[in-house]
Amino acid sequence: MRNIKKVIEEHITRNVKTYFILIIIFLLGLIIGLIVVNNSSAEQETEITNYINYFVTELKNGSKLDYFKLLKSSFANNLFLVIILWFMSSTVIGIPIVYGMIGYKGFCMGYTISSVVLTLGTGKGIAFVLSSMLIHNIILIPCMLAVAVSGINLYKSIIKDRRKENIKIEIIRHTVFCLIMLAIMAVGSLVETYVSSNLLISIVNYL
Repeated sequence: MRNIKKVIEEHITRNVKTYFILIIIFLLGLIIGLIVVNNSSAEQETEITNYINYFVTELKNGSKLDYFKLLKSSFANNLFLVIILWFMSSTVIGIPIVYGMIGYKGFCMGYTISSVVLTLGTGKGIAFVLSSMLIHNIILIPCMLAVAVSGINLYKSIIKDRRKENIKIEIIRHTVFCLIMLAIMAVGSLVETYVSSNLLISIVNYL
């Protein structure tokens, strides 16, 4: 455990500037997502409210969740994200897309949070968000950022040394790192499916 902790600390220390930039981009996306919902038209607000109220009502009425479908969807989304980040970081023009995807993930989270709070009110909305989004995202977001950092490092390494041998080694290293993060994200998908969803079901009856 000490060795793992040391490796993680060294990785973060070496890449602290890159992590800082990515976190800022993620937070900017989140803030934009919050603002967009608050400035939606009346028709859009009605659609959002109806959708969330329907979802909450279904849970209150004892609608059973398809855990396998939820797990499959969560893992597929994470797999798609890792593959895109891996591929884009392997190309010269892909790095801006890596930054864009981090911002977009922040936007989606901000949009979701704002939509729920708008529909359920501040207190109930926060309870809904914390129960349904917090736990698994503590795992998923750092992994997503780590994959993006690894991709940016790959790009920098290729630009610095264009020898085929170096490129091959760096791509293999990046690929192994992405696979490790994907395995951790699979755990996040399990948490999302079996912990967050059941916690939400428990909380939703009090909303």
